[in-house]
Amino acid sequence: MRPTFAALFLALPLLAAGPKPKVQFVTSMGAFTVQLEPEAAPKTVENFLKYVRKGFYNGTVFHRVMPSFMVQGGGHLPDLTKKPTEAPVPPESDLAKAKGMTNKRGTVAMALPVGNPFGATAQFFVNVRDNPNLDFKAKNMTEYGYTAFGKVVLGMAVIDKIKAVKTRTVKDMKDVPVTPVLIKEAKEVQ
Repeated sequence: MRPTFAALFLALPLLAAGPKPKVQFVTSMGAFTVQLEPEAAPKTVENFLKYVRKGFYNGTVFHRVMPSFMVQGGGHLPDLTKKPTEAPVPPESDLAKAKGMTNKRGTVAMALPVGNPFGATAQFFVNVRDNPNLDFKAKNMTEYGYTAFGKVVLGMAVIDKIKAVKTRTVKDMKDVPVTPVLIKEAKEVQ
């Protein structure tokens, strides 16, 4: 009886954790699904899900596409108007790296204003190649890195299609798709 009780007691944390949240993005170029990693970046995942649940990403675009780097979206409308966001989430790139979440191909990370590791709000990007230069190095303004908080588990071919679109410069924004890549819907899935 005791070995059974001990085995059940040891398994409780695994049972309590439950499945990792997943978000499906339906875009004008197809759908892809991201599995979130709350153990690696709990505040970042909570922040991201808050935006998903209130429909914030619906109708936004991938406004920055760099074919040998990443595709970025989640903050601009098709006319490139920036959507208002909530307060920034603190960086968790150090914790994410310690838990094995780094900026590898297919991972999703929070975008940041230039030079501000404390400025992550709603914008995110998908790494289209391994980008170790974006990982945490030190707790300072230039080496904090970008918090990877999930990975594409279905539909990476869609990301590869997005990264291949033609881009242009619009006012002060570079790498903007000529034909908008619309996020029609972002929703939690099983």
